Amino acid sequence: MKKFIETIKNIFKIEELRKRLVYTLLLILVYRFGCFVVLPGIDASMLANLQSNTQEGLVGLLNMFSGGAFGNASIFALGVMPYISASIVIQLLGVFVPYFRKLQMEGESGRKKMNQMTRWLTIIIICIQGPAYMAAVHNQIPSAAFVAVNQLGWSNFMFNIVSTIILMAGSMFVMWLGERITDRGIGNGISLIIMIGIVARLPYALLAEVQEKLSTNNGGLLLLIVELVLWFFVVVAAIALVQAVRRVPVQYAKRVIGNRQYGGVRQYIPLKINAAGVMPIIFAQALMLFPLIFSRWDATRGLAATLGNYRGFWYNLIFFILIVVFTYFYTAVTVNPTMMSESMKRDGGFIPGVKPGKKTVEYLDGIMSKVTLPGSIFLGIIAILPAIATILGVSNAFASFYGGTSLLILVGVVLDTLQQVESYLLMRHYDGLMKTGRLSGRSGM
Repeated sequence: MKKFIETIKNIFKIEELRKRLVYTLLLILVYRFGCFVVLPGIDASMLANLQSNTQEGLVGLLNMFSGGAFGNASIFALGVMPYISASIVIQLLGVFVPYFRKLQMEGESGRKKMNQMTRWLTIIIICIQGPAYMAAVHNQIPSAAFVAVNQLGWSNFMFNIVSTIILMAGSMFVMWLGERITDRGIGNGISLIIMIGIVARLPYALLAEVQEKLSTNNGGLLLLIVELVLWFFVVVAAIALVQAVRRVPVQYAKRVIGNRQYGGVRQYIPLKINAAGVMPIIFAQALMLFPLIFSRWDATRGLAATLGNYRGFWYNLIFFILIVVFTYFYTAVTVNPTMMSESMKRDGGFIPGVKPGKKTVEYLDGIMSKVTLPGSIFLGIIAILPAIATILGVSNAFASFYGGTSLLILVGVVLDTLQQVESYLLMRHYDGLMKTGRLSGRSGM
């Protein structure tokens, strides 16, 4: 406890870190406040039916990603999901379309162009999702709730157009908040915004599970303890997955600089078992939510009726396959064996028993392929654990934290953020957050 208090004091001693933390917290407060601002023209007291219908199932997962804004008919109802969908499309184009592949190789200028394209595509997606969301709102709440239509004489068409524009502005503002957090705050802004929505729901889900087990004959206190113990081990497994690495030895040859001799030192390249972090989960979940657009956010209609049952076999099978595919895809985007080989060669390093150049690239690429396979399978298994937990009797609300998208995003984002805080502490010669050494995270390489 003393160590923890001392670390907190050290954090606030660093002026830049203190400013970044305060800035991040203020923007998060702005986001959370906006999640409860109802769309103009809708009576907030008549949203009970919409809120109750967005607590479970696939729509409940979307509501969690938006921090409850989806069920509140908020100006932030669509959240960052349109931006994530647009990012998926742009990154896929970067693999299959030569023009986008060229932009990826242009460095900072290419990144800015792709970010601008992502924003424009986000607006196009919102133009599709916005009217679908408004149709769902009309179906879920009584007609008397639409004050603008009943009292101001607006037509439903005009009200939906204005509301879609407001939803568009809300999503773009949330995206802007995320970018500001990334640039001037701590952690990845978009991931933090998603995580905050998940954290906001966790206490209610845990309290509901405790009340259900203690107030009914559904297992009682003993089963509750067993559930919490299993949940603890799932959290530990998720942390281990995010932090696990395969270390590749690199030998640096002797060099003479001035009158001093260097070299003969063996170091290691830490290749992450899960180099993609939580992004495969977010991308796969965004695609699984896509059919809801065409069913007006109703998981019992159309294609969503088949894929919308998150406890069903087909949903979990497709979700598992998408996670494996996106893990390989995102690892290929973030880890470049050619660049690593050139960097080693430039610094006078080599992998013992492997020739520099093409052989080193092939060796590193082979290792990444081998370690990514079990990492992606383990990631997929943890992602579908909520369905298994629900079948075994865990309530729907708490089961979503029993692995799955919620837990993995929570673990990954928290570790990344803590790693950034620790880097500031170590640069100022303070002890890190862990007594036994540095905190590992996704960006450790």
